Amino acid sequence: MTDAAGINLQLDGRVVLITGGVRGVGAGISAVFAGQGATVVTCARRPVEGLPYEFHSCDVRDDDSVAALIETVVATHGRLDVVVNNAGGSPYVAASEASAKFSTKIIELNLLGPLSVARHANEVMQKQDTGGSIINISSVSGRRPTPGTAAYGAAKAGVDSLTSTLAVEWAPKVRVNSVVVGMVETEQSELFYGDADSIAAISKNVPLGRLATPADVGWAAAFLASGAASYISGASLEVHGGGEPPHYLATTTADIK
Repeated sequence: MTDAAGINLQLDGRVVLITGGVRGVGAGISAVFAGQGATVVTCARRPVEGLPYEFHSCDVRDDDSVAALIETVVATHGRLDVVVNNAGGSPYVAASEASAKFSTKIIELNLLGPLSVARHANEVMQKQDTGGSIINISSVSGRRPTPGTAAYGAAKAGVDSLTSTLAVEWAPKVRVNSVVVGMVETEQSELFYGDADSIAAISKNVPLGRLATPADVGWAAAFLASGAASYISGASLEVHGGGEPPHYLATTTADIK
């Protein structure tokens, strides 16, 4: 199927599970896969009304709940071709103020949850003639200091390591890749970046001049799931608009162009 952008990644008929695929970045990922003809299945901890996709309640931190979800998807559709491990996140809490319980829950959600989903999906995909593809949504927070979200950044660094390891363990049937996401403008952007003026100011620091949209992340994930990426595994695709220039450039007197 070709969408309005004229791009055809030939995902027609693929059964795709997108964790946390109902809001923000997850909603953008779901929309792109659906637009490319995939059968989209989403999950989140709480029911969501009015979704155009199949939905199941699931807490990815609960391994039994994850196992039941994968079983349901396969029982309903007969297969599972793609998993996008998108569920995650963290509120802003300084490391000195974060309790052990809080940090544990953040790591469970952002690292152990994706591992649980990937493990159960791999068990299915290994039995399929066409194997499967797993895409982990990671973050630049795992590659640079992340004040206020220390446990989250550490978990995302773990996701990148997990991606490369699973790509080796589960080859050749299952490809495993990650999308390393930078700043994204969503319906909750003001909680992280401030008002519209703040977002505009922050955008000037991004080489491409804007924050990502959820669809930008969705297209990266869809590419990695497609046949166009059939020889890509263990890779981390950075979707950050060119990255964040080092702070010294704002203070140097050198003529750097």
